[in-house]
Amino acid sequence: MNKLELISALKTEANISKAEAAKVVQIFFDNMADAMAYTGRNPKTGAKVTIKPKKLPFFKSGKELKDRVDY
Repeated sequence: MNKLELISALKTEANISKAEAAKVVQIFFDNMADAMAYTGRNPKTGAKVTIKPKKLPFFKSGKELKDRVDY
């Protein structure tokens, strides 16, 4: 599923306009990208440094999603 398909599905499911669905999807992906960067520490100095986002995000599904997929 690509971004346009996700917007279309959200529009249909939530009964909202395409513009609103696009905004929701964009907010979701922006927040995911922001969450991938985090603050770490330099082990030598102990100074805080911002770690750049990873190129390959890791996704671990929860029990509810596994149950819905595996039924």
